[in-house]
Amino acid sequence: MSDNMYKIEIITRRESFDDLKSALNAVGVQGMTVYKVEGCGAQSGYVTTYRGVKREVQLLPKIKVDVYVSEIPYEKVLEAVREALFTGEVGDGKVFVTEVCDALRVRTGERGKDAFRGPCEA
Repeated sequence: MSDNMYKIEIITRRESFDDLKSALNAVGVQGMTVYKVEGCGAQSGYVTTYRGVKREVQLLPKIKVDVYVSEIPYEKVLEAVREALFTGEVGDGKVFVTEVCDALRVRTGERGKDAFRGPCEA
């Protein structure tokens, strides 16, 4: 096992969340933080009409899922994410991995990998 801790940030289509969550659970990840976000990239926006006025929308609705792992290899998580989200189309998403230098579980004072342990990594 690695002594390292990682934050994995996943940004993808909102409608892909159920598949993503199932894939993460299948590799042992249960805890996650989910945000509703908007963003732009290679994927084009769209045109909408509001009260007879056409408006170009540049930002598209997405979700951002943050996962923290220490016992589960982050490569295993990346593989599961790609399998769950891949369609081959623009907008499948992006994933960023950052090494975490420390963590604190406020309730108990546990630090480092001990602060990560929960139902998903106990």
